[in-house]
Amino acid sequence: MISVVIPAFDEEGAIAATVETARTVLERAGLVPCEIVVVDDGSTDRTGEIAAAAGARVVRHVQNLGYGKALKSGIAAASHEIVAITDADGTYPIDRIPELVALHRRGFDMAVAQRTGDHYRESLFKMPLRWALKRMVEFAAGRSIPDINSGLRVFARATVLPYFRHLCNTFSFTTSLTLAYMMNDLTVAYLPVAYHKRIGRTKVRLVLDSARTLQYIVQAILYYDPIKIFLLLCGACVALAGVSLVFGFIFQIHSAFLLAVGSLVIAIVVFALGLLADLLKQVINKPS
Repeated sequence: MISVVIPAFDEEGAIAATVETARTVLERAGLVPCEIVVVDDGSTDRTGEIAAAAGARVVRHVQNLGYGKALKSGIAAASHEIVAITDADGTYPIDRIPELVALHRRGFDMAVAQRTGDHYRESLFKMPLRWALKRMVEFAAGRSIPDINSGLRVFARATVLPYFRHLCNTFSFTTSLTLAYMMNDLTVAYLPVAYHKRIGRTKVRLVLDSARTLQYIVQAILYYDPIKIFLLLCGACVALAGVSLVFGFIFQIHSAFLLAVGSLVIAIVVFALGLLADLLKQVINKPS
């Protein structure tokens, strides 16, 4: 029926409660047979041992390979076709998994918990970073996305496996999963949930992980829809040409006119390269 995959790195303070809650919720909802797969991602504490004692099936990494890699290992090891992923730190309301499963059964390829509440908003420093990354992901996907990197999701194992090679191994895994589904015209539904305060210390490195997320967004656009990057660069060149032209007329500066002409020429070249990149993608992805 369903496998719940939980990546865990040094989460001995929360893992037992998370495993027990997940099992209780699934059994009460009639989502059986079920299994809880905990991926001990190179923990230096007793996370794996405690998870096994709580009744989870434990997959062990001998060293810390990253949040995304842990999820990949857990999904690959899952015995059931329906997979739910959640975190080990108590932040996500596991009791909402049955509702996400119901959304998935209605025909959505993936059902995602949309986080709400004070613990999700947190610091004033995180909010603008999240806003900027959200806008970039929405530009890439071409649609509004309520929560780009929620860690509580339900999907079919068979649907996600073909995208494994292009999914991020770090904290950007869920962002990359969102982009993979949306940029390949798969359906995604969102369910608002309350996000709780975590147990223990966060493993997220805000600036570094945000930079990696930005890197992946660019890579995803280049892989799934490359012309968008070229159109963005083309637009920047046209904007520069317009500013230079206005500046040249106002101040009668000859070099500004030359810059405008040069920018327009570059815009044409960039647009042509974008068309070639898009054509190349279609050729590469053409069924054999």
